[in-house]
Amino acid sequence: MELTPQQALGLRMSSLLLRASPGGADRATGVAEVVTWLGAMQAQDLASGLWSFGARLPGHTATDVTAALERREALRTWPMRGTIHFVPSRDARWMVELMGARVLKNAARQREQLGLSEETVAQALEVLGAALTGGGRLTRSECLAVLAGKGIDTGGQRGYHLLWHASQRGLLCIAPNIGNEQSFVLLDEWVPDPHRPERDEALGIIALRYFRGRGPTTRQDFAGWTGLTMADARRGIAVAGDALARVTVQGVETYLDAALLDTAPLPAGDDELLVLPGFDEYLLGYKDRSLMVADEHKAAIIPGGNGIFQSTVVRAGRVVATWKRTLTKSGVRIAVQPLTPLNGSDRAEVERAFEQYAQFVERTPEVRWP
Repeated sequence: MELTPQQALGLRMSSLLLRASPGGADRATGVAEVVTWLGAMQAQDLASGLWSFGARLPGHTATDVTAALERREALRTWPMRGTIHFVPSRDARWMVELMGARVLKNAARQREQLGLSEETVAQALEVLGAALTGGGRLTRSECLAVLAGKGIDTGGQRGYHLLWHASQRGLLCIAPNIGNEQSFVLLDEWVPDPHRPERDEALGIIALRYFRGRGPTTRQDFAGWTGLTMADARRGIAVAGDALARVTVQGVETYLDAALLDTAPLPAGDDELLVLPGFDEYLLGYKDRSLMVADEHKAAIIPGGNGIFQSTVVRAGRVVATWKRTLTKSGVRIAVQPLTPLNGSDRAEVERAFEQYAQFVERTPEVRWP
């Protein structure tokens, strides 16, 4: 089956839970459903990660999402690419083991550069495990203090690397913040009943969730997102089987949730306008972002190409502006920078779209234009 770029973009927005499916049914009502559908969600920047849930859960606030995280509907860890993501709590262990192995192996050189011997790393894991056993929960600074108290140097990037390594090994995970600080717990205590699929099953699960939550897209994008080898990417698609459908977009082979093709694919409509965080799977889930971003706008969205993504205003699936926000005690000031011409009615529509975000952060919005 051949899809036009407009049809592919409409299906992709449905896959991402950013619009209703072609059949009109919503797929997620809470944090657990969203993160399970998408498989994992970028969460290096916590505020952006929370709004990624909010953008898909109208009526929810940041307080609601944080409460769901306290209920362990999702957790943060480093499952792939050495980057923090939200993942379904019961799936955290197998995801780290499946997709983190190559990153962990490649980090040996970094430990050498940091002056961290294997003996020191092993000692750090033992110290952290003892400090947190029995339901313990410590902030990042408290974890570093515990390590320093045992004579382990946490200066420079050493402390961060040790916490990352302990999480990558499946000892720790990140619990909701205490105040403004990350907090850490023992993964086995935070999630005492993990799902433990065999490797083939795990590959099939992550393939299904990736393409179901981002398709239609390519096998190359899947491998890039997970950090898996191309052989593992192909195996995962094969295990997912008939749950995935293969279609072409401009002659390129792509995959998506087969259920999305049960009804006629609908192009993204001009009346669909969204305000999204920069670190949203809308952009982070792909290497090839040409369906969503014009070439001339890439530099504005990723200034300097340094991996820091600006928040976006999206119309009909395409980026039309970037935005930044400043929180005050009772308000949120939002500065919008258009990338395409936006007239008076367009700007009024954008301002209405920001009302959902303002409700999410429980503040009064003030939208500013250049």
